[in-house]
Amino acid sequence: MREAYLNKRATFDRNAVKRASAVLVGALAALMALPALGGEFDCVIEPRQIIELRAPFEGLVDKVNVDRGDVVKHNQVLVVLDTSVDRATEAIAEQRSQMQGAVLSGESRVAFSSAKLERARNLHGQNYVSAQARDEAATEKKLAESELRDAVDNRRLAELELKRQREIIRLKTIRSPVDGIVVERMLNPGEFAEAGVGRKPILKLAEIDRLHVEVLLPVEAYGRVKRGMEVELVPEIPAGARYVAKVAVVDRLVDAESGTFGVRLLLNNRDHRLPAGIRCKANFPEIEGAAARRRAARAADIQARRAVDDNRRVR
Repeated sequence: MREAYLNKRATFDRNAVKRASAVLVGALAALMALPALGGEFDCVIEPRQIIELRAPFEGLVDKVNVDRGDVVKHNQVLVVLDTSVDRATEAIAEQRSQMQGAVLSGESRVAFSSAKLERARNLHGQNYVSAQARDEAATEKKLAESELRDAVDNRRLAELELKRQREIIRLKTIRSPVDGIVVERMLNPGEFAEAGVGRKPILKLAEIDRLHVEVLLPVEAYGRVKRGMEVELVPEIPAGARYVAKVAVVDRLVDAESGTFGVRLLLNNRDHRLPAGIRCKANFPEIEGAAARRRAARAADIQARRAVDDNRRVR
């Protein structure tokens, strides 16, 4: 009877092994049948940067040369603040910088005091004047030289003040820092522009000559995406269009909760054919196939473990 039990158990073990082997073979076959093509991932196309233009100084807005939707070029004049008072101050500073009277007067005093000191030294050598008179002439020359130096310094300060005032006027003419479009216009001529962080901007610009494409990839793809890699993009509009972007940034921080990491692509858009703020699909070669293989391998491992557990429960 014991021999019959052992034969029955051996037959059961062989059947269990066959079932487990069949599960593994099926999982491996499914794994080998997976395509090696790249997969599509959801992405968002965004402006390269959005800039809020604020006034560097408080003042009235004199001119706003653009409106919402206008295309702007780098260094183009967009906004001009009122500079009437600043230009009057500039005229005063310019006049002061050109004043020559104090300098000419100082030069004359230095020339006169130098000649006087020379005569005093000669006369003192001949015992015609006292040493005190000679020293007074020397002191008078030093005072004249000091006055001349003050006059030269004052004229230099006036020139610097003129330069400063012209710089203030220049800063009140606000130019575009980038090539882009006007997203929003918040202030109009006659309104008061406030300076400082957190204050209401005058204009909001978006740079769309180059676009950023933000993609989230599974953690299995980490290490397979390199900077400079070309990626095919399919935007939602225009329908059927395809573009090629390059990987610009690969995040080195993985989100543990979602098991994803971020990748930024750079897309040229000099003709402005693509609008910013739309969704797209990004095709990364080999990434989806590799991720699918890992998922299939995990599934095969789980199935094998379940077959072993079933075998143990039957025993």
